[in-house]
Amino acid sequence: MARREILLTVEELVARIPDGASVISAADNNGVPMAAARALVRRGARDLRLIGGPTAGLMADLLIGAGCADSIETAAVTLGEFGLAPRFRAAAESGALKIKDSTCPAIHAALQAAEKGNPFAPLRGLIGSDILRYRDDWKVIDNPFAEQDGAAAGDPIVLLPAIVPDFALFHAPYGDARGNVWIGVRRELMTMAHAAHATLVTVEEIFDGDLMADPAMAPGTVPDLYVDGVALAPNGSWPLGLIGRYPVDATHLRDYVAAAATEPGFRAYLDRHVFGAATAAAE
Repeated sequence: MARREILLTVEELVARIPDGASVISAADNNGVPMAAARALVRRGARDLRLIGGPTAGLMADLLIGAGCADSIETAAVTLGEFGLAPRFRAAAESGALKIKDSTCPAIHAALQAAEKGNPFAPLRGLIGSDILRYRDDWKVIDNPFAEQDGAAAGDPIVLLPAIVPDFALFHAPYGDARGNVWIGVRRELMTMAHAAHATLVTVEEIFDGDLMADPAMAPGTVPDLYVDGVALAPNGSWPLGLIGRYPVDATHLRDYVAAAATEPGFRAYLDRHVFGAATAAAE
């Protein structure tokens, strides 16, 4: 079977994500594909099942506010020092959004289970937390090796179903024409790519050569085996930052929080920065 075309436009990239798909993306500290998120909004995507990797922020807030998301599984939705995620909060309070509360270790463990082809992952740190009461898909069992390990009888441990996203979607510094993507030290992005059925990536630059053949780049590269599409998107994380490239646009994020505090303000923000000419200038 011939492989599909790898190098795409941002619009072509997000066109591969059907309505109703589950999508995992990076936390706001690095690798968030904001250009792709805006393209999803412009496309009118619907019923996406978002997954925080392991937390979510501006991208999730934008997609939720624009009506693109049906649910989210995450350890948190936050804009960090810039405050609460206003559209997420509004959707949560109104009941318009299905929410699966989780923790950072739980999401990492469930992704690692999928990466290894396992149906579940054990995790002890959830024992005693209230979150177990709200996750009937998490199972508490007695450690079957308790006696062997010298533990007391009735030693509980939690089993988490593997998280297998339909798509991993993130932004990276480099991609090449083969579909290899350089992520540097962001190993959680590698785990996402391994766990997901398909991986789509926006990149700052197209690398001239084969990333996997470059000894300096290969250790931080997601091989093309796991990548289904790459789109060139300079400043593709804006207004969030990309480590080693550009910082967070703090002024823009403060303006976003103020605008998105109300539905009319958020709609005005979309008109200007997602559907308007300002988007083309930034991207």
